[in-house]
Amino acid sequence: MKNIKEVLIGKPLKTTSDDSHLLGRFQALAMLSSDALSSIAYGTEQILLVLVTVGIGASWYSIPIAGVILILLLALIASYTQVIHAYPSGGGAYLVSTENLGTIPGLISGGSLLVDYMLTVGVSTAAGAEAITSAIPELYRFNLPIAIILALILMFMNLRGLRESASFLVIPVYTFITSTFILLGVGIFRILTGTLPYHAPTHIGATVTGVSVILLLKAFSTGASSLTGVEAISNAVPFFKRPKERNASLTLITMGLILAVFFGGVTFLAYWLGVGPMSEVTVIAQVAQSVFGQGPVGQVMFLIFQFSTALILAVAANTGYSAFPILAYNMAKNKYMPHMFTGRGARLSYSNGIISLAVGAILLLLIFNGETERLIPLYAIGVFTPFTLAQAGMVVHWRKKLGNKFLTKAGFNILGSIISFVIVLILVIFRTSEIWPFFIVLPVLIFAFVRLHTHYVNVAEQLRLRDEVAEHKFDGNTVIVLVGNVTNVDVGAINYARSIGDYVIALHVSTKENTAKEQEIEEEFERTFPDLHLTVIRTSYRSIITPAVRFIKLASKEAKARNYTTTVLVPTFIPAKPWQQGLHNQTGLRLRYYLNAHEDIIIASYNYHLKK
Repeated sequence: MKNIKEVLIGKPLKTTSDDSHLLGRFQALAMLSSDALSSIAYGTEQILLVLVTVGIGASWYSIPIAGVILILLLALIASYTQVIHAYPSGGGAYLVSTENLGTIPGLISGGSLLVDYMLTVGVSTAAGAEAITSAIPELYRFNLPIAIILALILMFMNLRGLRESASFLVIPVYTFITSTFILLGVGIFRILTGTLPYHAPTHIGATVTGVSVILLLKAFSTGASSLTGVEAISNAVPFFKRPKERNASLTLITMGLILAVFFGGVTFLAYWLGVGPMSEVTVIAQVAQSVFGQGPVGQVMFLIFQFSTALILAVAANTGYSAFPILAYNMAKNKYMPHMFTGRGARLSYSNGIISLAVGAILLLLIFNGETERLIPLYAIGVFTPFTLAQAGMVVHWRKKLGNKFLTKAGFNILGSIISFVIVLILVIFRTSEIWPFFIVLPVLIFAFVRLHTHYVNVAEQLRLRDEVAEHKFDGNTVIVLVGNVTNVDVGAINYARSIGDYVIALHVSTKENTAKEQEIEEEFERTFPDLHLTVIRTSYRSIITPAVRFIKLASKEAKARNYTTTVLVPTFIPAKPWQQGLHNQTGLRLRYYLNAHEDIIIASYNYHLKK
């Protein structure tokens, strides 16, 4: 098993080598921006899908809508840059909301993002599978298995550590960035030289029948989903090399600039070319076909661009694998998630968070059969809720820190929080039928977070030492040894019991199923231990657990009356191979489970290791 694990995720790393496996800006951009950059492949199309419901002439409205989205992007980048410097431990919106707005807003932010990252992995791997099967139609019926395999590949890749996963992502992410820059550069050059004809159905500013404020708001909220993933870098500041805050903020600004140029450029080219949504060809593919042309070189460039688009969609899920574990770590550190999320694995990654994310995403894929289009609207509500709270939290942060001069720092935060809140309102009012699961899942998550926190607080309160520690001296120890058959295991257990106990009870439960066998056991025990009485409980039922527990409870009461402790010693043999463990009954484990609920009873194991 150890060898298999090392093949899959690599050899363990020393904790002292932690810093050497952190990320520089070049690798971090590849690892943390894939989700945001992948939205270029569908962001413009989402806007046009809403606008063209009243006619292709309404497509010119995509330009001002994209402009407002870019203003929001600017506000978000500025705001999350401030978050990075104010909260360098990571946690992003969760920590900002918790510290400035209170516990419940913080849990709303944290819960929303946890779900959003699962959606990111599920939807992105499904999109990657569709890109693969579009290129190889014979694989279409294997969409779901391919998506699951992609999720597992990314899981194992991230379990190998930060640098390994980032190195893997460098090629697809930078291939997409390079090919998109070439697309925009060629497109603008051809417009300036007059070789790319203007085919827009209407000029900017033209009146189009059927366009309403509601339609424009719907198009805006849909297009704004392109900004999912922008917050990921602020959640992952601890993954950066020193100086962490500077490297993280520069990476965020770089990603924001690339995203702004790409989104604005693709939207403009789509308008210029008069491109509209089609069932079989995406908007960005139509733009690439028109820009690169039908010549041999153009066709090669088009294929490279399509390949890079498929790659970025397939690896977009990695943003979730990067941000989910550190968010889960911060919430677990505050006792709102299980403590297992605070531990690092052998490769210094937060392995429990990575595995949990993969399991959740795969469950989503199985539930929706890999057809996750219905989950895409949940993207927006899942990310703009914490966007709103994080930026409102930063306004409060600056108010506390700067007093009446807070507006000098909080301008972008106020603008971003207002626009984000408007998007949330639009989604709630106009897209309730698509986002209703959010209003069920989130309260359940918050309830679970609060219950977990209460549990951890209660545990800490009960375990904490008081000023005066009550000391109790016992007069002896009663040891009860469970005897199944008289074997080397039982003999060793009884000898050990005699070394730690003042009063030893050998207990055997007889089911009356095989009288001759039971008689043989009793006689064998008497020959082996002539000076120790074997207490035999005879039961008419198949289960030995209930009569054994009943006897142990009575013996414990008697021991307590004599000021003795009670120890139950369970003889256990350990097979030579781990896989052999499941071949033997687990009576000892079941007995432990039932006895754990009883106070004043100590449960111990005597392990006898088999050699073959």
